[in-house]
Amino acid sequence: MAVTATGLLSTLRAAADRWLFRIGPAEAAPIRLVQRRIYVLPTAAGLAFAGALLAMLLASINYNLSLGYGLVFLLGGAAVASIVHAFRNLLGLSIRPARCMPVFCGDTAGFVLQIDNPRPGRRPALRLRAHGEQTDFDIGPAQAASVTLPCPTHHRGELPLGRTVLETTWPLGLIRGWSVFVPELNCLVYPAPEPAPPALPENGEGNEGRHGRMRDGDDDFAGLRAHRSADSPRHVAWKVLARGGPMLTKQYANWTGQDLQLDWTTLPAHLDDEQRLSRLAAWVLQAEQGGRRYALALPGSAIELGQGPVHLQRCLSALARFGSPTAPRGRQP
Repeated sequence: MAVTATGLLSTLRAAADRWLFRIGPAEAAPIRLVQRRIYVLPTAAGLAFAGALLAMLLASINYNLSLGYGLVFLLGGAAVASIVHAFRNLLGLSIRPARCMPVFCGDTAGFVLQIDNPRPGRRPALRLRAHGEQTDFDIGPAQAASVTLPCPTHHRGELPLGRTVLETTWPLGLIRGWSVFVPELNCLVYPAPEPAPPALPENGEGNEGRHGRMRDGDDDFAGLRAHRSADSPRHVAWKVLARGGPMLTKQYANWTGQDLQLDWTTLPAHLDDEQRLSRLAAWVLQAEQGGRRYALALPGSAIELGQGPVHLQRCLSALARFGSPTAPRGRQP
């Protein structure tokens, strides 16, 4: 019942947004807050203030207090003036989505918005709200502010910033001015790595030894080979040549772990999809930290052997988007 009520509330709120605020799909940047996009209403403090003014006015009328009339109209004028100030504090602002770095599920995503103030006047006491979170900031005259809005993550995949509110209660806190918009900004949420995954599967192919395999490098001496014209003179085995032997070149190598094939189909059958993705994410991170080359095979897609930050991001992105319409298909280089 609670789920049904929550779904109904979300549907009604979306309908109200479309009707009242003309909210639809994500908007192209820049989003400018023109007069028709800004709304003002009294806050709870403003309503209490209005009630107090009404009581003061009735008392002034009852006792015919000239100073009471003057105080009521003075305070009422200040409240009316605060409507204009709250409205102008938002008018003309320009909003551009900046970036949001990928995070693991359970971490906090940081959506960054660039808010420009073209007016030669300060914009104080602004607040940005989305996903139940908020952040306060000010903007100087004719300046831009880079505002980070932290949002919790609960599911892997693409997390859109979605419905965002920019509001202010400046200067007296009696009037709330706000504008609703949907910036085109998403955060890619990787699967949360398994906390204590089993050891990496040692399933490499070729002539890779149990303890690793040799690659060209310059760490340890690995032997001699025939000289090539492109070889550096520093690597020529001059002692061998001086003894009348052939011209040879010293070969150096790096010893690294064997290549890994991280395959969805080899995981235990009792794991569900999210548990499989979590284990593969943990293995990808372990392989990258251990300096191992690794390939990733998922149903409908595969990523070839590789290593490094770009390869790591490609694998984690494939895990994050698994099962979504934007998931990559086929083999990727």
